[in-house]
Amino acid sequence: MKVVVVDDEMYALQSFLSEIVGRDVECKFFRDDEASILNYLRQNKVDALFTDIGMPNVDGVKLAEEVVALFTEMPVVFITGMTVTSADLPEALRRNTLGFLYKPYNADKLAELLNLIAQRTPTLYVRTFDSFDCFVDGKLLMFSSAKAKELFALLIAYNGNSLTMADAIAHLWQNANVDKAKVLYRNAVFRLRKTLNEVGVDCVGFGRAVLTLDKTHVRCDYWDYLRLGEGAYRGEFLKNYDWSIVYLPELDAIPKKTER
Repeated sequence: MKVVVVDDEMYALQSFLSEIVGRDVECKFFRDDEASILNYLRQNKVDALFTDIGMPNVDGVKLAEEVVALFTEMPVVFITGMTVTSADLPEALRRNTLGFLYKPYNADKLAELLNLIAQRTPTLYVRTFDSFDCFVDGKLLMFSSAKAKELFALLIAYNGNSLTMADAIAHLWQNANVDKAKVLYRNAVFRLRKTLNEVGVDCVGFGRAVLTLDKTHVRCDYWDYLRLGEGAYRGEFLKNYDWSIVYLPELDAIPKKTER
């Protein structure tokens, strides 16, 4: 989980950090630089905004309004030392407001809010050993085209590294002429983006001629096997795709946990 925390008081930011130590939460802290906050949110996938209300250079409520206007599903938690409730907020913000975190922080309340954020974020599980399938909260993800699915499989194999259009074409459309291959690539990207948007999984960054995978809410048997030697690898990896055979030597060289 990745959250942005905005507070002009340094001790408050430090207090927030101390309360989440040991949790699977990545925080990006800002004091009161609104432009930097909005720029960061545009360039990074964030699961929630925590913002103080009363700050010298930023109105936390107005900041939240701007963020929600840009990201309509962004959960917001207001940090405040005042007595504020949802009734004090603009109506447009109430749907996105998960709650209020009153200073000094209450650890149980913070844990409750973080759990609510986690529940709102779908988890994608990817199975690569044998054939390739994806599951969102346990339900099979249906891709709108075979090439969109294969493109996502290639992203998974890249394991967080950027995938350029040129590399994708070399793997998936090597027999097409350049102009045709670019059209096919863009079509697959469009279909992949549509599929992920429909299930609320925002894990791919779609840049200009490059794709990046945010692994925050993605679990994958291949990644676990690379790290731990644990999993159901039996000599087959993404077996429907010819390009996957280059990954087999590395997988075969990893001792299984039971063999150590």
